[in-house]
Amino acid sequence: MTEQEQINYNRIAEAIDYIKKNFREQPSLNDIAESVHLSPFHFQRLFTDWAGVSPKKFMQYISIEYAKQVLKDKQTTLFETAHQTGLSGTSRLHDLFINIEGMTPGEFKNGGENLIISYSFAESLFGNIIVASTAKGICHMAFFDNKDDAFATLQKRFPNATYNQVVDKAQQNALFIFRHDWSKLDQIKLHLTGTPFQLKVWETLLKIPMGELSTYGAIAKKIDKPKASRAIGTAIGNNPVAFLIPCHRVIQSSGSSGGYMWGSTRKSAIIGWEAAKING
Repeated sequence: MTEQEQINYNRIAEAIDYIKKNFREQPSLNDIAESVHLSPFHFQRLFTDWAGVSPKKFMQYISIEYAKQVLKDKQTTLFETAHQTGLSGTSRLHDLFINIEGMTPGEFKNGGENLIISYSFAESLFGNIIVASTAKGICHMAFFDNKDDAFATLQKRFPNATYNQVVDKAQQNALFIFRHDWSKLDQIKLHLTGTPFQLKVWETLLKIPMGELSTYGAIAKKIDKPKASRAIGTAIGNNPVAFLIPCHRVIQSSGSSGGYMWGSTRKSAIIGWEAAKING
């Protein structure tokens, strides 16, 4: 990412944060542009290039009122129909076949002593990202602000593994999701360590279509644990694969976006961006 691209990304993030904090006042284009020190014309063009919709439309997508409507709507959307019938198309993450394989006890005991993990750093629409893989698939993917901290977090998950900083096919395939056309992707395999309960929660998250939202209570009901909302929240918070396992699509029943391991502003950005791709 060039210095100018980084500056632009930071301005978009600041603008989304401003919109999120001031939505109830319905700030004008001038107000939002002024908050990031740009002219209204320049800001409108920059924001639309990133999100695919105007700041005003994006403001709708990250509002509590919009989230409530999405949660309340029980009718099957055209997107859901296409998904259920197996139709393919561009800009639809759930055309991907993403399979989760749980690691065996022998693969992660003693801190991953027998694992060889490849990792690399990359750029995405939502900031820098680290992605790591074993011979069986992606085992870790996270947004980061500092490379050293990102690698330290990975090492903490598997302290005794052998690490190689190298890009492999599994990583390339996973990172390709940030482009606008995912129709040519191969099957993505995830190789994860987690309890049976966590794996079940993560598998359930994969069934939330792009542009749709769910709640912690709804996820609890889907796995037949209606009283386990708190445990569901903990499992979602421990999601080891950002974006691919879409924990960002789970919000509070009030319509508030709730917490996110990689920052609430980034969560709002992803929710709004996905809504723009489906509805924009």
